[in-house]
Amino acid sequence: MKTKPVLELADVKLVAAAAEAEALKNHWAVTIAIVDDGGHLLWLQRLDGAPAVSAHIAPAKAHTAALGRRESKIYEDVINQGRTSFLSAPGIAGMLEGGVPIVKDGQCIGAVGVSGVKSNEDAQIAKAGIAAIGL
Repeated sequence: MKTKPVLELADVKLVAAAAEAEALKNHWAVTIAIVDDGGHLLWLQRLDGAPAVSAHIAPAKAHTAALGRRESKIYEDVINQGRTSFLSAPGIAGMLEGGVPIVKDGQCIGAVGVSGVKSNEDAQIAKAGIAAIGL
C-alpha cells in the first residue's frame, strides 16, 4: 500500500497567506480557495472588493484541478478548441484557468483555485501560494 502526504492546516495557512500577498502586491481583488485531494474545501478567502461570484468560481476551479490532477486551464483549452461536449463532464464545473493542483512526490494532495481577475493572473496567484510550501 502506498502512503502519500496530506495538506495540514499549517500548510493551508501558508499557501493562503502567500496567495493573498501576491494578490495584494498586484492590487487584485480575488477569492482564494484551497481544497484537499478530493476537492473538499479547506479554505475560502474573499479579499475586499472581490466580485461576489468569485466565491463560487474559485472553489469550482480548485475542485476541478484536484479531481483532474491538472491545471483547470487544460479543460478550458479543450473546450476552446471545439470539444464543447466536455462541458457535460459530470462533477466538474470550474473549467477555467485559475485552478492549480498541489503536487508532492507525484501525488496530487490538493489544489488552489483563484477567481476575480484575468484567468492567467488567477493562476499566477495560485502558483505563488503553492510555492510557499516549496512545491
